[in-house]
Amino acid sequence: MSEKQHLPDKQEAENSQSQFCLLTQRRFLPFFGVQFLGAFNDNIFKNALLLLIAYQATVYSQVSTDILNNMAAGLFILPFFLFSALAGQLADKYEKALLIRVLKLTELIAMLGASLAFFYQSLWGLLAVLFFMGMQSAFFGPVKYSIIPQYLSEDELVSGNAFVEMGTFLAILLGTAGAGVMMQWSAPETGISIAVCSLALLGLMVSFWIPRARAVAPEMKIRLNPVSETAEILRYAYTNRTVFLAILGISWFWFLGASYLTQLPNYSIEVLFSRESVVTLLLCVFSLGIGVGSLLCDKLSGHKIEIGIVPLGSLGLSVFGLDLYFASNFSNPGELRTLVEFWRLDGALRILIDMAMIGIFGGFFIVPLYAMVQQRTSENYRARVIAANNVLNALLMVLAALVAILLIGLAGLAKEQYFAVLALMNAAVALFIYSEVPEFGMRFLVWLLGHSIYRVKHQGLENIPERGAAIIVCNHISYVDALLLAGAVRRPIRFVMHRSIYQIPILNFVFRAGRAIPICSRQDDPVVYEQAFASIEEGLKQGELLGIFPEGKLSTDGKMSEFKSGIEKIIATSPVPVIPMALRGLWGSFFSHQGRGAFLTGPKKLWAKIDVIAGVPVAPDNVSAQSLFRAVSELLRDGC
Repeated sequence: MSEKQHLPDKQEAENSQSQFCLLTQRRFLPFFGVQFLGAFNDNIFKNALLLLIAYQATVYSQVSTDILNNMAAGLFILPFFLFSALAGQLADKYEKALLIRVLKLTELIAMLGASLAFFYQSLWGLLAVLFFMGMQSAFFGPVKYSIIPQYLSEDELVSGNAFVEMGTFLAILLGTAGAGVMMQWSAPETGISIAVCSLALLGLMVSFWIPRARAVAPEMKIRLNPVSETAEILRYAYTNRTVFLAILGISWFWFLGASYLTQLPNYSIEVLFSRESVVTLLLCVFSLGIGVGSLLCDKLSGHKIEIGIVPLGSLGLSVFGLDLYFASNFSNPGELRTLVEFWRLDGALRILIDMAMIGIFGGFFIVPLYAMVQQRTSENYRARVIAANNVLNALLMVLAALVAILLIGLAGLAKEQYFAVLALMNAAVALFIYSEVPEFGMRFLVWLLGHSIYRVKHQGLENIPERGAAIIVCNHISYVDALLLAGAVRRPIRFVMHRSIYQIPILNFVFRAGRAIPICSRQDDPVVYEQAFASIEEGLKQGELLGIFPEGKLSTDGKMSEFKSGIEKIIATSPVPVIPMALRGLWGSFFSHQGRGAFLTGPKKLWAKIDVIAGVPVAPDNVSAQSLFRAVSELLRDGC
């Protein structure tokens, strides 16, 4: 059966009323089940092994538990450095559903090996299985994230990634808790063996329901050298600066996550003076927060990839990370508090809220970044770019351990102080990424406008081509028209705007980030005039989407002025389709020109209802200033 038979048509995607519809469809549900069961199994086995090392190490070996713990952590993460490059190549070269089945079969074999190691009480056998599971995870990662865009439409990428992140952290939570419960049984090794083998078998069975996902680069030649190939995939990822910085952002999130999860046990004992049950509660709240935040992304982004939410996530991570420091002020009762005793404390709820909000804003941060990497990476290289992401994720998690050793072990920071340092480091990393890619800041401002003083509805946006050179023409009512259009249209729009608006403080940063083209009349400045048309021609040659306000000025009475002939000059040089668009409802709003000639004078509407309407593209041969004026006028009259 072909892949297309399992994929949604455009109408089906647009009519989906809830992101949870994905969990009822074969194109997503079996894949989600397989990745959840795999992560669940990983965490049961890994945490059970760590608990065995901590409490029963002498039964298995005479080696120090500290050495064994570090060895276990290293053995699980080492395969990501050794095999990620090969994993990315295989995921691009071969059909992915088949690869998943092979990987699930290897997981079942590994778990059978773990059962034998438990039976013979072979610690080294268990460590070998742990290394093998790390290798299996390294091979599964590129398949997991590169297969999502093959099953889902672009409208559903955020939902799909949200479910994957929610499932991953729920699996971490359940796996950790499940391992702890089973370790209390009279024969824990037997229970754990049955559990991991059963989960592996169930995952293998579910994998046969995963639809076929075609090979995207079947002609590629596999290269085995891990050093040179890792360097090669990192080099390729770096060629797209925006994608590479998104990968750094993802890796930074795993740095933060590893730092918080590693320190929670000692934080609970040394700062909260509480027992292990409080650690479990904090872990639950943190993991559920990430799940909730991941699912909320789809709602907040309006079912599209909205990287403007990423700075919001950064802000929340720092704010609540710092508040966790200020909230961590508890007296020592002399003996560790029970969960009930902790809950009765005045500051307990604040701690739980901080942990939940760190998780929620972490979900806001991570989900759009994964979707962005998938969207902006060539299909033929997508799995290899994901593999590069996995290498950097592993590197940052190792770095997290080293930073903790440096700041806590050597510098002597208390755990709450370390959390404050993490919050400040997060702010610094965010400022670096957003300064390197101003698009994040621009989209954040656009997102705020669309979720604060305006209520924006869209109509006809499917008329805008997904790729290739084209021009948008629109009426000009307010100082933020360009931002509203940029927030509505999925493709980046490069606007041509009057120099006086381009130079407005604060907005100038946004316009420069979007590579807007300032223009003025030939009489005002012939150099700027000629440079603008040269930039327009070059942009269209590169296949860009340009946005133009042909009136050449803001409306002063809420009505359209005649369109200037500049659009005809552009089309004569660069014949591309022109899409008429209209903005309705802006006149009288906060940033409109209504009043006594200034946008902040006169009565203004807050929470204004705005319609962004796109018409049918006009072929280059039929373009004229007058015909476009009539097309936009029709949209203003008929739009709803």
